[in-house]
Amino acid sequence: MTGRDVVLTADRVSKAFSIPSVRRDTVREHVLGVLDPRRFERLQVLDDVSLEVRRGETLAIMGRNGCGKSTLLKILCGVYQPDAGAVTRQADITPILELGVGWNPELDAVDNVCLIGAVMGLTLQQVRRRMDAILAFADVERFANLKLKHFSSGMSSRLGYAVAFEAVRDVLILDEIFAVGDAGFRQKCEARYRELHEAGHTVVLVSHSVPIVRDFCTRALLIENGRVQLDGSPAEAIAAYLAMLTGTTAGAEAD
Repeated sequence: MTGRDVVLTADRVSKAFSIPSVRRDTVREHVLGVLDPRRFERLQVLDDVSLEVRRGETLAIMGRNGCGKSTLLKILCGVYQPDAGAVTRQADITPILELGVGWNPELDAVDNVCLIGAVMGLTLQQVRRRMDAILAFADVERFANLKLKHFSSGMSSRLGYAVAFEAVRDVLILDEIFAVGDAGFRQKCEARYRELHEAGHTVVLVSHSVPIVRDFCTRALLIENGRVQLDGSPAEAIAAYLAMLTGTTAGAEAD
């Protein structure tokens, strides 16, 4: 591999958040706490994480809840800035993370698709040309002129993914996408992902699903307590992940 094959690099990235050490849930607690400044503790979410993503590969990021996976994706996309280290992007990125952020509930589905499509880099002409396909993918054609505030959370999520899949650039970054929606919608997502993968798009995805990592990915990272514990084949990462969950020693490839 040459340097030109690397499309995304994280170099010794660290990230921490400050969280309140004492909870104040009621108005009385807030009033009584005015003279008692709130104390915070520092939560180290990522600690000295380095990785390279090469053109055309599919990299899985695995780990237990709270290990820093989603934070790492947001740093790779530029949503968060690292406290230390650096990220280098040598290709255009389409993030599919917390979809629905930026929706206007007072606008209908068509207007929201135009709005979010523009945010994701599509021109208005491109959005209009792809509108029927987007609505069909999300299975909301009947509700195209319904205000989004009347959509269920599932309908809004499907619509968000449908827009994002039409706005894909060189690198696609996914956070648990195959866990969204019913079985039919997940099959649509998998089929669309396969099309993008076969077209040569680079993919970074977070998933807890052993079958998805095994069937879709060419390489996998295992993260624990904000640090990379393993960078290897999907089979190696799956075995180590399952061993981590059960408290055993990693052995043969997982089924």
